[in-house]
Amino acid sequence: INYAKRIQESILPPVDHWKKILPESFIFYRPKDIVSGDFYWIEQKNDTVCYAAVDCTGHGVPGALMSVVGFNLLTQAVNEMGLTKPSEILKHLDAGVTKTLRQSETGKGVKDGMDLSLCSFNLKTLELQYAGAFNSLYYIVDGVFNEIKADKFPIGVNLDGKVDNYQNHTVKLKKGDCVYLYSDGYADQFGGAQGKKFKYKKLKELLTNISSDSIENQQKKIENTFDDWKGALEQVDDVVIIGLKI
Repeated sequence: INYAKRIQESILPPVDHWKKILPESFIFYRPKDIVSGDFYWIEQKNDTVCYAAVDCTGHGVPGALMSVVGFNLLTQAVNEMGLTKPSEILKHLDAGVTKTLRQSETGKGVKDGMDLSLCSFNLKTLELQYAGAFNSLYYIVDGVFNEIKADKFPIGVNLDGKVDNYQNHTVKLKKGDCVYLYSDGYADQFGGAQGKKFKYKKLKELLTNISSDSIENQQKKIENTFDDWKGALEQVDDVVIIGLKI
């Protein structure tokens, strides 16, 4: 398992590589077990940066196996297919997961999939495109919280053999705006004085409150808040949050 962790970490983009592409960004990544079903991904094509926060079914070994499938398909979509539009990348991923796992009504493939939020960001025009499967896009403009809802169908699990069509959204951003992608592990963590879930309302408030901070302070507050909330309780799921300050 520990060697598997080394393999998974070697597949994930190194932080220095990520920071070279998006200097004003952070990744809060906290696997529940040694290996993770959550992962982060980034590729650059000319002036466009495509990046995603992905939550595969389950955690631990099954989730980690799924993460390798998802990571390879995302990279293939950009580097081999030349795709940079999020909805088209998701469609390629959806078809690829269904085919790779042999998911059909008659097939014996596993009924696993993934939820994710995926963006393409133009470094020159500051235009952000987004498409998502269950995981919404959060962005903060002039201290005001905004959300673009994700489509309510996962990547994979197309038992009818039909590939899903995901909606593509475009947002024009400016300097100082913040964008956040996430998995459900942070909001679902039990903790606090009464051992309850953190929940999305609290997460949205936290992101809004820290959005004016430097990206380094934002990451510290995200980490410290999670650790303080969890306390001595067990971590319930893998966690990934990606923050970008324009």
